[in-house]
Amino acid sequence: MCGGRGTRLGSRVEKPLVEVCGTPMVDRVLDALAASRVASDGGEVYAVVSPDTPATREHLRGRDCTVVDAPGEGYVDDLGYALERVETPVVTVVADLPLLAPEIVNRVLDEATRPDRHGDSVTVCVPAAVKRALGASVDTSFESEGIELVPTGLNVVGGSDDHLYRSHDVRLSVNVNRPADHRLAEELCD
Repeated sequence: MCGGRGTRLGSRVEKPLVEVCGTPMVDRVLDALAASRVASDGGEVYAVVSPDTPATREHLRGRDCTVVDAPGEGYVDDLGYALERVETPVVTVVADLPLLAPEIVNRVLDEATRPDRHGDSVTVCVPAAVKRALGASVDTSFESEGIELVPTGLNVVGGSDDHLYRSHDVRLSVNVNRPADHRLAEELCD
């Protein structure tokens, strides 16, 4: 998902093209997917852009992915638009998760393919306390089993039941939404 305007970030470039450690965030996410089982299992990678990200669309011409032009009506609507055009189950990930790594994607795939999951969806979350301890922004949270959780933007969309996968991996705690998040990602990237 790389169609957001990134107004909170205040960058001069489109949000997916903001660099973290010298590499555009969208490329960092695509590289993690390419090195994960998503690619090695023969999965296709789709990049969902919008009218708000024409430079990102152009940038993706050189990448091994299929570009989907969503209407740009917001994350949820654009995600729904994209999901209508692919087969499930599908891994979804936001472009502003620049510390994503192949082993994280593989762990989530393992969770999604557990025999007791029956092809259901998996929402990956981190405790809000982990994000706050790092100094990462918390925009949306909810409580589960007495713990405040924050969606990471990495999910598996499958069947109708949704399971939560809680991770304490700090790399999933940094969504680059604001300048402070960008600085944090720069500090933590390898």
